[in-house]
Amino acid sequence: MRLAILASADSGYYRDLTRAAGDHGHHVERWDFPQIIGSIRTGGETFHVGEAAANDVDAIIVRTMPPGSLEQVVVRMDWLARLEARGVRVINPPKSLECAVDKYLTTSRLTAAGLPVPDTIVCESPEAALLALDQLGGDVVVKPLFGAEGRGIVRVSDPDIGQRVFFTLSRMQSVLYLQRFIDHGGSDVRVLVLDGKVLGGMRRIAENDFRTNVSRQARGEPHQPTAMEIDWALRATAATGAIFAGVDILYDRLGHGYVIEVNAVPGWKAFARANQINIADVFIQWLMH
Repeated sequence: MRLAILASADSGYYRDLTRAAGDHGHHVERWDFPQIIGSIRTGGETFHVGEAAANDVDAIIVRTMPPGSLEQVVVRMDWLARLEARGVRVINPPKSLECAVDKYLTTSRLTAAGLPVPDTIVCESPEAALLALDQLGGDVVVKPLFGAEGRGIVRVSDPDIGQRVFFTLSRMQSVLYLQRFIDHGGSDVRVLVLDGKVLGGMRRIAENDFRTNVSRQARGEPHQPTAMEIDWALRATAATGAIFAGVDILYDRLGHGYVIEVNAVPGWKAFARANQINIADVFIQWLMH
C-alpha cells in the first residue's frame, strides 16, 4: 500500500505513522500542501507532489491544516476532494475537514443533531458583539473561526475590554465568534473515535488556564467514557462526517455537559500515554482492512 501523509517535516505524528506503516510493509511518503500541483487538460486531470506523480496513492492521511488565505484553503480542499473522487481514501474526508475547521458550521451541525452546545453568537460588527456579550451573560470566550490547540482564544468579561477586542478583530476582518463561558473547573473530556468505534477517553486538567489543551501544558489522565459521552462522541463525529476524530466534552459546576469541538486532525500523544494504546498501530491496522 502506498500511503501519503500530509504533515510538517518535524511532525511526530508523521514519524509515528511511518513507523507503524513500515512495520506492516507499507510505503509512506510525506506531502506538504504547497508541494501539490493539480493539472487539468481536456480529457483528464493529474496530480504531482513536486516532480512525483500523486495519482496512484492508495490513501492520504491528513495530519496538518496549515493557515492560509481563503483561496489556498479552498484549493486544498478541492485537491483532496478530486483525489477522493478518483478512488483515493482520504482520512479525514474533505467535507468533514471543511466542517471541523469551521467552528460555526460544526456547532450548527452539533445542535442540529440534538447535542448540547454552549450558547453561541457569531457576527461581524463590534457593536453586535458587544450586544452579544450582554446576551450571553457578560462572560464569553471569543474564538477564531479557524484555529486549534487553544490558539487565539480569549475570555472577555468586561465590556470595556470587550470593546477593544471586538473592534481590533473587526479591523482585522475577523468574524466575531462568541460562546457563553462555561465554568468547568479546569477540566474537560476528550473522546477519541475511529470509524464509529470509541478508542477511549482522557480527562484533560489545566491548573491555571480555562483552556484545557495539552499543547498548553494541561495534563492528561485516563478516563473511561460514560455511556452518554460515547453516544455524544459518536453522534458528533457522524454530524461532521469525520472518521477519525477527537470530541471534546466539558461539564459545568452543576454537572451539565456540552459538546465543544470535533477535531478532525486529533493529536494522540497524551491520549496514548494515558491509555497505554499505540494509536498509530491501531490506525494503520484499521486502514489496511
